[in-house]
Amino acid sequence: MTAALPTSVRSYHVDSGDGVDGLSLRIRQPRTPGVGEVAVVVHAVSLSFRDLLVLRGQYVLPVKPDVIPVSDGAGQVIAVGPGVRRVRPGDRVTATLFPRWLDGPLRPSSLPQLGGSLDGMLTELAVMPEQALVPIPGHLSYAEAATLPCAAVTAWNSLTGDGPGIQPGHTVLTTGSGGVSLFAVQLGKLLGAKVIATTGRADKEQRLRDLGADEVVNHRAVPDWHAAVRDLTGGRGVDRVVHTAGPLEQSLKSLALDGHVALVGSVSGDWRPLDPRLLFGVAGTVRALAVGSHAQFVHLNEIISAHRLRPVIDRVFPFEDAAAAFRYYESANPFGKVVIGIR
Repeated sequence: MTAALPTSVRSYHVDSGDGVDGLSLRIRQPRTPGVGEVAVVVHAVSLSFRDLLVLRGQYVLPVKPDVIPVSDGAGQVIAVGPGVRRVRPGDRVTATLFPRWLDGPLRPSSLPQLGGSLDGMLTELAVMPEQALVPIPGHLSYAEAATLPCAAVTAWNSLTGDGPGIQPGHTVLTTGSGGVSLFAVQLGKLLGAKVIATTGRADKEQRLRDLGADEVVNHRAVPDWHAAVRDLTGGRGVDRVVHTAGPLEQSLKSLALDGHVALVGSVSGDWRPLDPRLLFGVAGTVRALAVGSHAQFVHLNEIISAHRLRPVIDRVFPFEDAAAAFRYYESANPFGKVVIGIR
C-alpha cells in the first residue's frame, strides 16, 4: 500500500570531515519504498555526540560520501512497499540506529548505521527497512521520541545489557550530564538503584537531583571525585558506572568489587593510559557499548510507556536552522537533548 508521496523533499547532506559548515540543504525527488521498505515523514530529529563525530571525520565506523546525517528521528509512516506487514500508513515510529541489529550480540553484518554508512534522518522524508522501525510510546511527542534511539537505548544497554543488569538496591554512578547520563539517571531510578551523578556545573546539581539523582558530586569542586563517591557508599564503591566523560581511571576507582563499567565514550576526548591493576584490584569489568539492538529498544519503550517517562529536552530548533542547532549542541553544554523540528 502506497500513499501519495510529496513531489519533492528537503534534505541536509554532508561529507564526513567537512564539519558543521559543510552541511548543505538540498531539494530532491523522494524515492518510492521498495520491497520491505517504509517511507516515513520525519517530524523531529535529535542530535547526539556521534553526529558531531561524523561531521568532524572522527567517527569509528564507515561514513558514506554525501550522507544525510543524524541517526535519531521520529515521524509518521506515509507509505509502505510490497511485503511490509508490521507497520502501516499513519503509524508513529522511530528507528534503530543499526537497522540490521535485531537481537543478540552485535555482528559485522549488523554494522550499517543511519547517518553513517546509511542515510540518516535529517530530511523531510526517510525511506528505510521495515525492520528498523519501532513504535513510539503513546504519551510522547515526536520531539520526545526523537531523543530515544541513540542516548536512551545506550543508557538502557549500559544498565541492563550484560545479563542480570542493575537490580534493586544496586548503586549506579553516571558521569557528566549529557543525553546518555540523563537517561541513565532516570532509568536507574526506575530499576530501583541508588544513583550518584557527577557534573562540573554547579547550576546543574539541583537539576540532576530533580531528575532522580540521590547524590551529586561536582568534579570541579572535588577533583578526586572517586573518593567522594566511595565516601557516599560507605567505602564500598558503586556497582556500575555509566562512563561518558572524565578520566576512566577515576570511574574504575569508584567501583565496588566485581563492579561494572559501561564504557559509552568520552565526550572530552580524554583517553589517558590505563593501569590494568585498577581492574584487577576490584575484579572489575569494562564493557564498551555500541548503542543497542532492536529488541533492547522495544523493551526500553515498554518501560518508558509503563512509567510514562519523559525525556529531557533543552531546546528545539527549526529545520532551516540545523547548522545553528549543531553549533549550539557543540558549544552550549546543554542540559537535555537538542532537537530539530521538521514538520
